[in-house]
Amino acid sequence: MDVFSWLQYDFMRYAFLAILIITPLFGLMGTMIVNRKMAFFSDALGHSALTGIAVGVVFGVNDTDISMVVFAVIFALLLNLIGSRVSSSTDTVISVFSSCSIALGLAILSQGGNFSRYSSLLVGDILSITPEEIGYLVVILIITLVFWLFGFNRLLAVSLNRTLAKSLHISVGWMENLFAVLTALIVTVSIKWVGILIINALLILPAAAARNISENMREYHFFAILFSMFSGVLGLAVSYYVNVATGPTIAILASVIYFVTYFART
Repeated sequence: MDVFSWLQYDFMRYAFLAILIITPLFGLMGTMIVNRKMAFFSDALGHSALTGIAVGVVFGVNDTDISMVVFAVIFALLLNLIGSRVSSSTDTVISVFSSCSIALGLAILSQGGNFSRYSSLLVGDILSITPEEIGYLVVILIITLVFWLFGFNRLLAVSLNRTLAKSLHISVGWMENLFAVLTALIVTVSIKWVGILIINALLILPAAAARNISENMREYHFFAILFSMFSGVLGLAVSYYVNVATGPTIAILASVIYFVTYFART
């Protein structure tokens, strides 16, 4: 059996290209999400996708992808604003917003029994991606790399010590908002192919696994991207041969890598 026979189909080649673009994004962003203990934040953004679609349906927006992205950006900025002003823990604030958001989205989309039209978003379908959509992912990847090149050190300083970052004349609010917006874009753009239920796992698991075995920031980034790409490509191939959904397969492999690195560290 030819192990690369799955690449003979156009839809598999498109999915493969998408995986090669999405997984480095997840690896890079995941490192900072794990560092800043923002797992709940990215999970809440995933849940907000349903509400964004619901808002688009209510206002008669033809392209609900646009309403989903716009709502997620607003949602991310609002979470940052509220989280910086209330005395409750950030996790509590995010949980409240996430619960309210997904409940509102489900209520609107399920009206009249129509939620089945949107159920595919729960697990995603990377095999449905088109060349045009791959182009969108390339743009997001370029934006992320530029942001990482010019803003990573500032963002790291903010995540380590806000007071120190301010003393270094770093605009803490701007950096946090830029990171939130970029995370929102990556999450919402990827949801259609990765799925709401598991997108957070794909952001967190490779970075968490890399953190288990990394001794410095360079290794941290390298292993996060490596683990993300490895689980993505292998998950795509395995899902083809065993005929299961690609997103969950990738998440399972990423989980295995995490546990292997966890026990290897101990």
